[in-house]
Amino acid sequence: MKTLLLLRHAKSSWSDSARSDHDRPLNARGEKDAPRMGRFARDEQLCPELIVSSDAVRARLTASAIAAATGGQLLLDPRLYHASAAEILDALQSVVQGDVATVMIVGHNPGLEELITRLTGEREALPTAALTQIALPIDRWSDLNTSTRGTLVGLWRPRELP
Repeated sequence: MKTLLLLRHAKSSWSDSARSDHDRPLNARGEKDAPRMGRFARDEQLCPELIVSSDAVRARLTASAIAAATGGQLLLDPRLYHASAAEILDALQSVVQGDVATVMIVGHNPGLEELITRLTGEREALPTAALTQIALPIDRWSDLNTSTRGTLVGLWRPRELP
């Protein structure tokens, strides 16, 4: 059994129209929500051994806050920037080595929502900084594919936390 945590990047800033989408930083709410979700993950023992994040600034900053709170190893992967569900799975399989039990992907919609649906059969909205936990009936990450059926264990949105 493996655990896949999916986290959409925290809220980003649109204040500088000259900045590319890839280079948008977090806004004030995102700067608050990213470490808050990190503390939540730590407190709920949803601590990934490996955090694989899009290299977009907003995702990287979110993933860094999670890594600081949980102690997970952070790996940036440019393939996750606006990746589809299939592309996320491909990236995941190519970077996870050994006996890693819990991996977190930090990325973007619509790919993350599509991945939740493909792996669990459930449609869930994933607003910024929302976290999901999916239990996967696999022994090795290389066994994970689009036909794998996991269980959606939890979904936490920042606005719903105490």
